[in-house]
Amino acid sequence: MANEVEVRDAHQGDVWTSNVAFLFATGAAAIGLGSLWRFPYVAGANGGGAFVIVYILFVIAICIPIMIGEMALGRTGGGSALASVRNLAREAGASKAWRAIGWFSIAIPFFGLSYYSVVAGWALDYARLAIGTGFDGVDAAASTAIFDEAISSPLRQGLLQLAFIAAAAFVVARGVQRGIEVISKVKMVALFVVIVGLVIYNAATVGLGPSVRFLLVPDFSALTSASILTAFGQSLFSTAIGVGVLMTYSAYLPRGGSLSGSACIVSGAVIFIAMMAGLAIFPTVLHYGLTPATGPNLIFVTLPVAFGQMIGGRIVSIIFFSLISLAAFTTAIGMLEPVVSWVKEKTGWGRGRATALTATLIWLVGVPSLLSFSVMKDVHPLGWFGPFAQKTFFDVLDFGIAEFLLPVNALLLALFVGWALSKRIGGTELDLSGLAYRLWRFAIRFLAPVAIVGLLIDILI
Repeated sequence: MANEVEVRDAHQGDVWTSNVAFLFATGAAAIGLGSLWRFPYVAGANGGGAFVIVYILFVIAICIPIMIGEMALGRTGGGSALASVRNLAREAGASKAWRAIGWFSIAIPFFGLSYYSVVAGWALDYARLAIGTGFDGVDAAASTAIFDEAISSPLRQGLLQLAFIAAAAFVVARGVQRGIEVISKVKMVALFVVIVGLVIYNAATVGLGPSVRFLLVPDFSALTSASILTAFGQSLFSTAIGVGVLMTYSAYLPRGGSLSGSACIVSGAVIFIAMMAGLAIFPTVLHYGLTPATGPNLIFVTLPVAFGQMIGGRIVSIIFFSLISLAAFTTAIGMLEPVVSWVKEKTGWGRGRATALTATLIWLVGVPSLLSFSVMKDVHPLGWFGPFAQKTFFDVLDFGIAEFLLPVNALLLALFVGWALSKRIGGTELDLSGLAYRLWRFAIRFLAPVAIVGLLIDILI
């Protein structure tokens, strides 16, 4: 246990004030663009209700067991993602190769935030546009032109990306209790109030009937094998598995909190907010004769057209894009913290200095992704490799992180916890016993690995 004590000493002062604070922070980190931006458009593009049911089943059957395992690694290891995995593997006499989990849990948020902040910059820009001029009278062509002009302005988007990363760095530099805890509580309360308010507004103005049917009434004839795999990928993406945040935040968790209960609560919040996002977006889209199957452009191209037609649309657009920006912000904080935690351990620096270096490097690495929509839109860094021949820097990182490395790290996590640490992490650490523990053990050892391997095979093929 000496290694664990040493690591915990290195993180002295980095501890949540309570288990509730941990839930707020973890929920705030998990619920970001994955739930508010990506879920609505992938649900819309994959048939609605049937897709939603499959997505929820994946979250319950596969994501929650892996989340419990990843949280257990963090709380038991007590350090950065790399230190936790390294020390637990050593204690269990397992191969040093398992350290790959720790490296992935640092590399994924580092490179992920470098391009995630680009989309977050779009959200900030649209909040600015909503406040400044609004979208009154904007039609489809005009909305497309606004979006194209926004993303092709490197200076403006660069400044927004820099401001976004700098703000996230400021919060992380203030520490776990004075920074991350505070903003996470504000975000979760604001998120609940605003998104429920938007749903109520829709119910009062355009009605929820068609949207409820679209989201909750399954049409399994619209469900394809590709849709099922997309639902699985979305479940991993939206629950923040393998990003390092669950492990890192759990290292700051006081003893006594229930990991299984925490994973269920966070997953429940992710599902609830995703469904509320659907009910906040689809009623407007359907009412004004627009299509929900417009892909990533649903938020930035389709919705402004609806905002431009509705009563009070300007106010709604300001609230909506501010909410998107806030959601992206706390996720960015959750992605920054695992890297800062590792830099602190590696260098012995204070939190402020480690955060400043990490944020600066992430911004620099993100510049090519930012420019992928303007001066570098015709640059294809892996043009020699068939599947990536037409992909920009942004596309390569997006695919590499979201579609490949996240599932790979989730697979390694399941195998490491379920097999290599089967004797080290038991029901007591997980707050599971009897049938619940046996079901978790089956899911983490067999169900999750088989499902993830199937997803990876499909991606590679």
